Amino acid sequence: MAASELYTKLARVWIPDAEEVWKSAALTKNYEDGDGSLQLALEDGTNLEHKLDPKTKNLPYLRNPDILVGENDLTALSYLHEPAVLHNLKVRFIDSKLIYTYCGIVLVAINPYESLPIYGSDIINAYSGQNMGDMDPHIFAVAEEAYKQMARDERNQSIIVSGESGAGKTVSAKYAMRYFATVSGTTSEANVEQKVLASNPIMEAIGNAKTTRNDNSSRFGKYIEIGFDPRYRIIGANMRTYLLEKSRVVFQADEERNYHIFYQLCASAHLPELKDLRLGSANDFLYTRQGRSPVIEGVDDTKELSTTRHAFTLLGVNESYQMGLFQVLAAILHLGNVEVKDRDSDSSVIPPNNSHLTAFCELVGVSYQDMSHWLCHRKLRTATETYIKTVPRLQAVNSRDALAKHVYAKLFSWIVEHVNKALVTNIKQRSFIGVLDIYGFETFEINSFEQFCINYANEKLQQQFNMHVFKLEQEEYMREEIPWTLIDFYDNQPCINLIEAKMGVLDLLDEECKMPKGSDESWAQKLYNTHLKTCSLFQKPRLSNRAFIIQHFADKVEYQCEGFLEKNKDTVNEEQINVLKASKFPLLVELFQDGEKAVSPTGQPQGAGGRTRLSVKPDKGRTSSREHKKTVGCQFRNSLQMLMDTLNATTPHYVRCIKPNDFKLAFSFDPMRAVQQLRACGVLETIRISAAGFPSRWTYQEFYSRYRVLMKQKDVLQDKRLTCRNVLEFLVQDQDKYQFGKTKIFFRAGQVAYLEKLRSDKLRVACVRIQKTIRCWLARKKFLRQRRSAITIQRFTRGFQARCLAKFMRRTSAATTIQKYQRMCVARRRYRQKQAAALAMQTILRAYMARQKYRALLRESKAVVIQKHARGLLARRRFKRCLRAIVYLQCCLRRMRARWELKKLKIEARSVEHFKKLNIGMENKIMQLQRRIDEQNNNHRATVDKLATLEAGHAADSERMRVEVTRLRGVEEDARNNANRANSLQGELERLKKELATTQKEKKTIEDWATKYRDEMEKMVSELKSQNGLLKSEKDDLNRMIQEQRQQMTEQMARAIAEETQQLETDLNEERSRYQNLLTEHLRLEEKHDDLKEEMALSSNTSRPGHRRTDSTHSSNESEYTYNSEYAEADEGSRVSEDSGRGMDTNLTLKLQKRLGELEQDKQQLRDELENKEELFQRARARKARGAELEYESLKRQELESENKKLKHNLAEMRQSLLGNQATGAGAPGSPAYKVLLDQLNSSSEELDVRKEEVLILRSQLVSQKEATHHKETMTEPTHHVVDVSKLKDTDEIKQAYVGLKDTNRCCSTVGSALARRATLLLESQLQAQRRSYDNETEGLRSELQNVKEENNRQQQLLAQNLQLPPEARIEASLQHEITRLTNENLDLMEQLEKQDKTIRKLKKQLKVYSKRIGEMGVGQTEGQTSPGQMVDEPVRAVSIPRREKDFQGMLEYKRQDELKLVKNLILELKPRGVAVNLIPGLPAYILFMCLRHADYVNDDEKVRTLLASTINCIKKILKKRGDDFETVSFWLANTCRFLHCLKQYSGDEVFMKHNSARQNEHCLSNFDLAEYRQVISDLAIQIYQQLIKCMENILQAMIVSGMLEHETIQGVSGVKPTGLRKRTSSIADEGMYTLESILRQLGAFHSTMCQHGTDPELIKQVVKQQFYIIGAVTLNNLLLRKDMCSWSKGMQIRYNVSQLEEWLRDKNLMACGAKETLEPLIQAAQLLQVKKKTDEDAEAICSMCHALTTAQIVKVLNLYTPVNEFEERVSVSFIRTIQTRLRGRCESPQLLMDTKVIYPVTFPFNPSALALETIQIPSSLNLGFLVRV
Repeated sequence: MAASELYTKLARVWIPDAEEVWKSAALTKNYEDGDGSLQLALEDGTNLEHKLDPKTKNLPYLRNPDILVGENDLTALSYLHEPAVLHNLKVRFIDSKLIYTYCGIVLVAINPYESLPIYGSDIINAYSGQNMGDMDPHIFAVAEEAYKQMARDERNQSIIVSGESGAGKTVSAKYAMRYFATVSGTTSEANVEQKVLASNPIMEAIGNAKTTRNDNSSRFGKYIEIGFDPRYRIIGANMRTYLLEKSRVVFQADEERNYHIFYQLCASAHLPELKDLRLGSANDFLYTRQGRSPVIEGVDDTKELSTTRHAFTLLGVNESYQMGLFQVLAAILHLGNVEVKDRDSDSSVIPPNNSHLTAFCELVGVSYQDMSHWLCHRKLRTATETYIKTVPRLQAVNSRDALAKHVYAKLFSWIVEHVNKALVTNIKQRSFIGVLDIYGFETFEINSFEQFCINYANEKLQQQFNMHVFKLEQEEYMREEIPWTLIDFYDNQPCINLIEAKMGVLDLLDEECKMPKGSDESWAQKLYNTHLKTCSLFQKPRLSNRAFIIQHFADKVEYQCEGFLEKNKDTVNEEQINVLKASKFPLLVELFQDGEKAVSPTGQPQGAGGRTRLSVKPDKGRTSSREHKKTVGCQFRNSLQMLMDTLNATTPHYVRCIKPNDFKLAFSFDPMRAVQQLRACGVLETIRISAAGFPSRWTYQEFYSRYRVLMKQKDVLQDKRLTCRNVLEFLVQDQDKYQFGKTKIFFRAGQVAYLEKLRSDKLRVACVRIQKTIRCWLARKKFLRQRRSAITIQRFTRGFQARCLAKFMRRTSAATTIQKYQRMCVARRRYRQKQAAALAMQTILRAYMARQKYRALLRESKAVVIQKHARGLLARRRFKRCLRAIVYLQCCLRRMRARWELKKLKIEARSVEHFKKLNIGMENKIMQLQRRIDEQNNNHRATVDKLATLEAGHAADSERMRVEVTRLRGVEEDARNNANRANSLQGELERLKKELATTQKEKKTIEDWATKYRDEMEKMVSELKSQNGLLKSEKDDLNRMIQEQRQQMTEQMARAIAEETQQLETDLNEERSRYQNLLTEHLRLEEKHDDLKEEMALSSNTSRPGHRRTDSTHSSNESEYTYNSEYAEADEGSRVSEDSGRGMDTNLTLKLQKRLGELEQDKQQLRDELENKEELFQRARARKARGAELEYESLKRQELESENKKLKHNLAEMRQSLLGNQATGAGAPGSPAYKVLLDQLNSSSEELDVRKEEVLILRSQLVSQKEATHHKETMTEPTHHVVDVSKLKDTDEIKQAYVGLKDTNRCCSTVGSALARRATLLLESQLQAQRRSYDNETEGLRSELQNVKEENNRQQQLLAQNLQLPPEARIEASLQHEITRLTNENLDLMEQLEKQDKTIRKLKKQLKVYSKRIGEMGVGQTEGQTSPGQMVDEPVRAVSIPRREKDFQGMLEYKRQDELKLVKNLILELKPRGVAVNLIPGLPAYILFMCLRHADYVNDDEKVRTLLASTINCIKKILKKRGDDFETVSFWLANTCRFLHCLKQYSGDEVFMKHNSARQNEHCLSNFDLAEYRQVISDLAIQIYQQLIKCMENILQAMIVSGMLEHETIQGVSGVKPTGLRKRTSSIADEGMYTLESILRQLGAFHSTMCQHGTDPELIKQVVKQQFYIIGAVTLNNLLLRKDMCSWSKGMQIRYNVSQLEEWLRDKNLMACGAKETLEPLIQAAQLLQVKKKTDEDAEAICSMCHALTTAQIVKVLNLYTPVNEFEERVSVSFIRTIQTRLRGRCESPQLLMDTKVIYPVTFPFNPSALALETIQIPSSLNLGFLVRV
């Protein structure tokens, strides 16, 4: 396409910049062909005119779209060039804090200079098994890719880590090795993976040092081969080193240090074991103080030495060898302090008794004289003679330093050799992965021999890298069958030839070294003469004749020739070496002996044990003496060639480490330094090779999904490939810009950006259209709203106007009305005047007319009256005549009818019926007459009574009148008497008046005093009232304060109890978790022990027949492991292996046994602590409600004991009375008195037994409660032991009562007299019995009355409360109360039933004992006597007794030899699917328990122990064999739990017998306490549960990421972004991938399988909770490690998927199991992806919303948030810092990923079975016909 199409206005480009290397700018004007400049605007707003090169006319690089910035793979960028790469790395490193980025096949790692939490075991587990493109770039992804390719392709792999010093090469290599050690494991007994990791501290101590660029710089190159067996587990390793920087031992530049080991020794000089080394501070020694930086900030050298020593120990270097190494290192330091002085110009001398030389000689065991002599002399040999020559001081110092370097190099080689020996193994190696940690391209101000070798090695590696990239490109094109075009790439073979070819630099250097008088100057002249004119890559500096320049692939480097020859020769005074060889120090001698056998410069022997080596070294025995004279350059070239051969024979993986700045600042990016390293490490060359071909590659499905928006509906065909082809041909006219492969479409550089531009333009047009529509809708909505507002305003305005008009009209109407009424008044007045006149006239006229009319009417009326009388007379006359005629006619007619009736009566009179009718009529008349007479009589009587009453009233009135007359006469007499007394009273009145006056005066005085007293009292009362008010107020205040304090105390107590309960629950869960983790560790050790046993069996050639049996006297409750016979065999096998001594480490076996014992002890301690915690938890919850129960039960116990004493006392009295009267003989057997007495005694005995039973129950309850209030003393002392003791005491009492009863019966047989006394006693006893019964009834009635009263009060309270509630709540409260009442009644009935069952069982046991004893005594009595009614010689007739059919007791009997057959058919060969479908759930558990019951029934402890041991071992065996089958594991988890529940349900403990039926209680175990075995089986159930979780995790692991993240459940929401070479797993392309429906189906299959197997519902809830935790944790971890998944659309997908999981929980009724809460972190992460992320309010909302996420997770999601479309925005750095500031106060772990290996502590709640054992039928399909039902 034309440049004018791309370089348009607002197009962004990169322009060169001196400081930032590249700077971004935007075009302000379209570019036209022929323009000589571009008009640009920088990001800061500055306008710039960019001049184009007039010759090349090259336009500046185009910038990629923002959507592509920050990609995981640099090859995903549309424009592949240097500024795009640099900018992408900077954005990822600075903004997203991501240090890893892919560049095709290369992993670019930028050193953050800060510890990041991305290397933990959780990250390793997350990357394990993942494809390289599926996760974010990481060193673990490269390691996983190498590991997978090794296993898949069966080809050795190599990981090449390179970079500058300080770029992080060593750390990257270390993490790669850690990954292999973690994911692969080991098969040997020596933990090789730990040894491989332990070699890192050692090599860092002796080979790393602080430089100006790096605090831990590797000063040597190493290649570590990690060997794997056929199962791809680590079996060993081998290390090769290259070019140790020996000069650092004697010289360090400023701000640098020597090797770490020297400073570690100096820092630890105070340790007792290092006192003999005579060390001090690092500043005391020349070799450690030259850099003037002896301390590294943040590094403790003392601790580092401890780590180094621990690593030596782990690798098998014992303490003596370690001290020897430290001794040699200390000697080197002392040697550096040896002072050499000038004797003259040609000689030097060491002063005598030099302390440091003395210390050196003592440490290495050599002579002081010899060493001081040869340090200042040298031996010269000629053909005939040998000369000893003195050397000047400078040469002596150089000789001393050379010796120090040589000794250190020997020591380094010796350590490497011993590390290899420790890492070697005798197991055959299948393949290996090599990790190459080698120096990168170096260029300094002064470059010498070391930099030359380093750059030479990098040239070779770069050539191999270019060829590999070129090969991959070629393979990709050929695989996709696209036309192959030769890609031009840089080939550095000429540079390599310049260095290593014949007459090359190294060849000329070796030749010059052989010359007797060779020098650096002569060698430089030879270089100039040979290559200056023939090779363009070789140049000579202008101002120097002792330097040369080589054009390397990365840059030009100027090398100084000074020191090349000396370093290449690496000469050491031979006499000094001979002195050291003659040392008395064995280790030093060993160093130089090994050196003589060395072949490579590092002296490393070939690996043993069948290790396959790709590079062949010369045989040691064939090495000639000339091999020792090879120069360093020759040796390095050979070893480098061997390395290249090895790398070429493997599949390489590249890691390029970049140093972001030279100041070691955290997350600081220097573009200039980064570009230099990118050019040097080959990253840009990879980009250039990719850009030369088709760098952008899309699958057809991805292209279709991404650019579907550019297609029209008619262009979409069924064949997506054809659709893509048609669309692409239409969009891109130049067919050279793309190629169609078999599965992918290949694009040239820039084409994807062009397509993205078209897509963006299309989306922008669509957005504009959507905006247009939306804005139209908004405008219309606004218009309609304005229209409604205008109408409303108009309505109100018109209403106002209408109201004004109405007011005007009302006023007008009022005025009109006023006028009307005024006019009406005037008119009315005028009218009334006229009316009055008219009325007067009318009155006169009408009166006249009325009088005239009246007269006329009067006349007419008179005439009418006359007419009326006349007409009436005539009418009466006419009526009378008619009446007479009618009467006459009637008489005639009636006479005629009377005659007819008379005839009839005469005829009827002659008949009988007539007389009857007459009689009937007479009877009626008589009755009527009689009734009438009675009425008259009644009336008569009433009249008589009335008359009597009147007479009585009259008599009373007469008497009253007579009395009144008498009274009046008396009154008259009294009046006369009163008249006489009036005179006397008048005088008395006068006297009283006088007394009244006196009294009034006294009264007035008293009233005055009373008023005064009343005022005083009122005043006093008011004061008292005020004081009383104050006191009341104080009282109220105090009461309020007391109430508040009481409330606060109550709240504090409640809070404290709640906190304590929560803490106890937390501690309990932690203890459970620790205990179950220990069980897991124990299971792992068991499996390891089994593996070791198998290896021992394989390694031993002879086997000892038979096996040892364990001691049969061991108790069944000693340990879970004492009954396992397989362990005895394992011990025997281990003993045979120890005797054989082949391939087995006895120390390791002893360590494992010791570790096993320690774990058993820890397990027992944790079990004790767990039970203590559970006890504390139960006691804390039941602390409040226990006091009242104890008091009540103690009172009840005292009452029952008192009643018991009374009964005993009565029994004793009766016994004494009977014994006292036994001589009389009146109470013979059969007499009435005897029967009555016997009945009385029987009733007393029954009452006594009942009372004793109640006492027993109460005592057992009290004992159990007392034990609950104290800690358990031991684990093996259950509460029923104490109950047994109390039962034993009561048994003695019952026995005593029985003996007394027997004595009484015996005495009664001889009693014969004193009937009256016995009758009296009987009557008294009956009276007492009746009294007791009466008292009991009374007490019972009282208690019932009290209960009724309490119930009535409670009902009234509830009624009052309910009346205050609304109707709905009232009904609900009533129902709740009724349910509570029924529940309490049910519990009471169950308790009574349980007591009755216990009483029945106890009575049955007593009856058996008594019947047995009576039978024994009865035999003895019948031998000597007979009853009176029995004949002695009477023959006894034989009676046939029918045998009753025996009921099945729910037990199964088997023979001892059938035990193996039982467990084999029932466990090992049982098919879970058939049992789950056809039989009852838990059938194997029921069968095993029924067999166990029979063993308990026959009291066979050996049978019980062997059956349980066989069961447990067989379950473990079947799980080990088929542990990956979910159905099998689920089946045996359900059966193990059911077996455990059966052991609890039928144990006889009251706690577990509450829900049993009477029949089930009869089936309880009677002889053995299997509490210890219950714990063992519980542990087994925990192990099976953990195995079930692992099995489910293995099944779900492959589905979770694909179904929850990658699959598009909501189609079309998420878009596909361009990807690079590392293709991620596409959610669209792969049709066979897992979806969310797959996960839901699998969860449903798990649930249905567990339900079919009869798994407890509570256990199913725990399993589902664990499943959802795994789903949430794995999904969240992958989300945190995948940048491409952190987008808004993916958040929507995740939330939808989570809602589907919640819907599944609702369908299964599992919402209350806590599974939803485990998904809370994932839900919040999805919400975080969708919320707004701009302002401070958004930050506050995020902090409050994401409480289940850690700060690291929140920041990680925000850093990874990636817009899928250009319309989304990235999260700004300032917003992320705001989030970090707000979350700084959180107390949480810094862990980034969730631990997917966490297993919640499992509990097995007791779940009794309602199935009766006697009803279980054993199907014939189980082949258990040898079992007998008992």
